[in-house]
Amino acid sequence: MATKKYAGNSNGVSYTIEGAVTISYNDLKAAPESLQSSIEEAFGSHPKSLGIIIVRDLPEVYVTYRERLLKLAYQFANLKEDVREKYVHAPSKYSFGWSHGKEIMNGKPDLLKGSYYANPVVEQPDVAEEERVRFPEYYGANIWPASDEKGVERFEVAFKDLGGFIFKVGCDLAQACQPFALSRLSDTSMSLPQLIATSQTTKARLLHYFPPSDAGGSLPSEDEPIDSWCGFHLDHSLLTGLCSAMYLQPGKPGEEPVPVPAPSPQAGLYIRTRGGDLTKVSIPANCLAFQTGEALEVATGGTLLATPHCVRVVNGDGAQTISRETFALFMQPNTNQQLASGVTFGEFSKKVFDEHYSEPTM
Repeated sequence: MATKKYAGNSNGVSYTIEGAVTISYNDLKAAPESLQSSIEEAFGSHPKSLGIIIVRDLPEVYVTYRERLLKLAYQFANLKEDVREKYVHAPSKYSFGWSHGKEIMNGKPDLLKGSYYANPVVEQPDVAEEERVRFPEYYGANIWPASDEKGVERFEVAFKDLGGFIFKVGCDLAQACQPFALSRLSDTSMSLPQLIATSQTTKARLLHYFPPSDAGGSLPSEDEPIDSWCGFHLDHSLLTGLCSAMYLQPGKPGEEPVPVPAPSPQAGLYIRTRGGDLTKVSIPANCLAFQTGEALEVATGGTLLATPHCVRVVNGDGAQTISRETFALFMQPNTNQQLASGVTFGEFSKKVFDEHYSEPTM
């Protein structure tokens, strides 16, 4: 992966070509104390900070896990609608199982993408019944495709393998971030790695962006605003782990879908720096990215800001048949965890769910 050093920077921090801080997984495991400058550059409040960090040099098994599950995302999204609907769960506000067209973005139902939600590290949360009833978005049981569902066999195993891998890397990163976060937490008894590692609310989202021919219309063109379809937003996690997206075209009958390049160089993840500049950030296929969420911003009294971001999917050569697959892992505390005076994570996240799952305005 190409890296660069900013002019005049003598602290040994490495960057991608686009300016995102990058660290080695080997250093994260063996010498996390050596990464403090990189963590501060990535997650700090200086104007150039992107609020995202790229982890490279991952074990080779990660590439296998990613490719297997992202192809299954495509396979699931291409099942017949009546089959997909078997795995929809309205009581959890569509936060377990399959969801399509339920989320409100920019005041309208988001038909461009479908999502499959599950907790890849806790199969059945062990919490008080009161919490379970109050927060079905987090404390329900996972909903998995039947083991003999044609086309998505071993879906559960693939989902847990990738989600569990990212979770472990995220826990290591949280441990490395603790010295940096400690002085900024409103409650200095909080442990960022402990909040994540012991949480019952971890949630993963497997995403399939439908080709225009299947999405009920055409994709935005390159001259439309960056967030014309999916507006800039903040994750409400502490940290979010992100895979590189995979673009797929249908294979020959009976064969797997075929990975292809993005239909447009303008497609992908866009972030606003702490200073407000717009930056496209690419995640190499063999790397993971982690960005800060709004729960961390609340817990630090606004000193560690959440990362404003959107995903741009635009028309390009062959785009009519190309889908986009990706995976995000939201690492967050239990619902009864106090983030700030009088605000628990559960109360905070309820407001977020109400915003994105209310009735559309148009």
